[in-house]
Amino acid sequence: MKPWLCLLARSIVIASLAACAGSLSAQPSPARAPSGSASEATQIRLPAAVLDEYKIGNQDLLDISVYGQAELTRTVRVNSQGNVSLPLVGTVMAIGLTSIQLERLIADRLSEQYLQNPQVTVFVKEAISSRFTVEGAVSKPGVFPLQGPTTLLRAIALAGGQGNLGDLTNVKVFRMQTDGKQETLTYDVEKIRVGEAEDPRIMNDDLIVVNRSKTRAAIRDSVFSDILSVFNPFAFIR
Repeated sequence: MKPWLCLLARSIVIASLAACAGSLSAQPSPARAPSGSASEATQIRLPAAVLDEYKIGNQDLLDISVYGQAELTRTVRVNSQGNVSLPLVGTVMAIGLTSIQLERLIADRLSEQYLQNPQVTVFVKEAISSRFTVEGAVSKPGVFPLQGPTTLLRAIALAGGQGNLGDLTNVKVFRMQTDGKQETLTYDVEKIRVGEAEDPRIMNDDLIVVNRSKTRAAIRDSVFSDILSVFNPFAFIR
């Protein structure tokens, strides 16, 4: 083949590669919080319903504060018996309670003898006794501690977000039931992001799998094939 034909063919392939790259970059990306946020994992606001229903477990780390009483503010870990110990309150059974229930229990104890209408706040800082796994087309697959109430969006953010080939319209959550049977749940994360679907809460030992997009994989393979043909010195020899 004549040299000018080779150059023309290479120019066409390079133009097609640029078009493919543009189509990939046009894919929607995760919504980001305003600048100044600590990390992507903390940019997602958890629904109030999720926070309200989380049950405190063994070894959870709790931030407990009483408004106007700095000496009663503590960061405590739930012990193996499910208890926490606080000044003026003594030992309190925390395991199995929600944050709101524990707040009320501590407030009742304080109001019995020491304070009038105490304002107690309980925040689950860590839940290291629980964990979940993220696999598939994410940036950082692995096993993560379930640090307090965690939704599917936050779990994917903790795994680095969607990978280049990820398909967020078909995310699987595998969950073991109390009877030993595995339940498979399917979610469209794109709909969750725009508020068209509820953001589900992740449970202990959940396995989240972000599947690969067949369309993106096909485009990638086509691009690599074109690159190889362009730089193959024997590609135009007949």
